[in-house]
Amino acid sequence: MNRLDKTTIICRCEEISYEEIEDVISIGARRFDDVKRLTRCGMGPCQSKICSSLVAEIIHDKTGLPFPEIPLPRMRMPISPIKIGTLTTNSTTFSSVKSVLDEVELEDGKVK
Repeated sequence: MNRLDKTTIICRCEEISYEEIEDVISIGARRFDDVKRLTRCGMGPCQSKICSSLVAEIIHDKTGLPFPEIPLPRMRMPISPIKIGTLTTNSTTFSSVKSVLDEVELEDGKVK
């Protein structure tokens, strides 16, 4: 990986450079999730699908850790913003929140 310039962008979504990742590794980051917490790398729209292997390679090069000892990033379900009013009411309808409840059919208050 030494062929990359320090200004090379590793995470395009969050515009995180090789140098920024190198810096957090130098202060102890040893997993993708460590790098993610310290830099926001992998928190963009692609959710680390593009940068995770590059970050693992940098961690390997800088620390000597074998690839099997570098865990994959933790995956979480995508979230969508909702209106604060939806959270502050006792509404039983979920028209402003897209969820699995939008696909459930009710009959007399019970799922069909």
